Amino acid sequence: MNAVVEEIRADVVRATGIFDPMEGLEAITEYTPCIDGYAGTKANSTFMCRNLDLASFTPHRDLGSTAQVGNDIWGWAHTSDGVAREFGLVAQMDGTAFVEVLPSGQITYLGRLPTQSVNSVWRDIKVIGDYAYIGSEAPEHGIQVFDLLKLLDSSLFITPREFSIATDLTSHYDGLPEGSSHNIVSHAGKNLIVAVGATPRLGVCGAGLIFVDVSDPKNPQTVGCAGEDGYVHDAQCLTYYGPDTKYNGSDICYSFNEDTFTIYNITDPADPSIISATFYYGVSYSHQGWVHDEKNQEYLYMNDELDEALMRGWATDQKTTTYIWDIKDLSRPILTGHYKSPVVAIDHNLYVHNGLIYESNYKSGLRIVDAFSVAEDPTGSGFFETAFFDVHPEDDAKGGEAVFGGAWSAYPYFDSGNILVNTLERGLFVVKLNISKTD
Repeated sequence: MNAVVEEIRADVVRATGIFDPMEGLEAITEYTPCIDGYAGTKANSTFMCRNLDLASFTPHRDLGSTAQVGNDIWGWAHTSDGVAREFGLVAQMDGTAFVEVLPSGQITYLGRLPTQSVNSVWRDIKVIGDYAYIGSEAPEHGIQVFDLLKLLDSSLFITPREFSIATDLTSHYDGLPEGSSHNIVSHAGKNLIVAVGATPRLGVCGAGLIFVDVSDPKNPQTVGCAGEDGYVHDAQCLTYYGPDTKYNGSDICYSFNEDTFTIYNITDPADPSIISATFYYGVSYSHQGWVHDEKNQEYLYMNDELDEALMRGWATDQKTTTYIWDIKDLSRPILTGHYKSPVVAIDHNLYVHNGLIYESNYKSGLRIVDAFSVAEDPTGSGFFETAFFDVHPEDDAKGGEAVFGGAWSAYPYFDSGNILVNTLERGLFVVKLNISKTD
C-alpha cells in the first residue's frame, strides 16, 4: 500500500500547480491587527483571521529566492550579553533564507544558503544547539550543516550575504543512499539527526529512519537505520519519561509511515526495534504528528494528508481532521477520537506548544486549536479553534478547498510570541496571538 498511496499523493501534488509562485506581491511591514475578522485592506493581501494579528509579510522574492516557492520553516534563538535574539530559517525550492525576527514581528533579511544540488519543493530544516541541519529531496543534496552563529555578523544587516556551499558549511553529510531525504528529524538530547524518506525505498534502510550522530557537527557519522516498516514520512524523536514505565529513559521515535502510526525504540540506534505499528480508521496517508506534552507523553496528535482530498473516514466532508492517539501504552496506542476544523482544507504540519495545536492546514492557513481538555475527554469533543490566520484568500468565497497550496509549516516556539508561517506561493508571514481577544 505504501508505494500506491505515495504515487496518489505525488499525482495530487503535480495537479495542483503548487510550484507556481504569486508574482508582484508587496511586503507588509506595518503591524496589521485582525479587526472584524480581517487583517489588511489591499487586493490579494486581505486575510481572514481570528485572534491572530499580522506583524509582517515578506514575499519569497524579497528573501532572495529566484524560484519564489517556499516549504518548511524552523527557528533559532540566541542570547548574548543578556540580549535575546530570534531568527527564522525559511526553506525554499532553491535554498534556505535566514532572517532575524525583531520583537515587533518585522524581519531583517540576512542572507541565504543555496541548495546543495538542484531545486526541490521538499526541503526540511531542524536545529540542534547552534547548528542547522538542512535536507532535501533534491538528488545528491545530502544534509547541509550550517553554523548559525554566522548570522550574528552585524554586516548582514547592511548587506545580506549569499553563503557559499563550498566555504560556509561546517560540514556536508553525504551518507544518504541517493543523497536525498524527505524530512529531517532531530533528537537534541541525543545529538542525533534522523533522515527519513530517503530513497531508494528498497534499499538497506528501506527509506526508513537513518540515524546520524552530530555530537561533532564537523564530522556527522551514520550510526544505524530502521527500515523494517518501510518508508517513514516524518517523525518526532524524544527521550521517554511517560506512563509506560518499562520504557522510561529509552529513546523513542513516533513515526508516520504512510499507512501506519509506528513507534520505534531507538535507544541503541545501531539496533533499533519496532514497539508497535498501527493501522487506523480512515487511513489514507499517515503524514506527521506531535505529542501533547513532551514531559508526559500520554497523547499525540496526527494529521493524515490525503483523507480530506480522498474523502475518507471522518473526512468525507473534506474538513480538516486531526487524529487523537492515546499513547500511554506504547505497544498498543489507541485512536480515541478526532478534532474537525470548521473549514475545508488539507492538513500539513502541526506542532504543539503549551496545550495549543498549531496546524498549518494548507489553503486555510494557520489554525490554532485548544486541546487542554484532552486528559478529561480524549475524544476531542472539547477541542475548539481559538485562533486562525488564513493565508490564501483566493478560495474564501467558496468556503475553502481540499487541495495543496498556502501554508506549509509554522514555528510557534519563540519566547516573544511571534509565530512564523511559511507558505508555498506567497512568502513568510509573522503573526502574533492576540490573547486579549481570545475567547
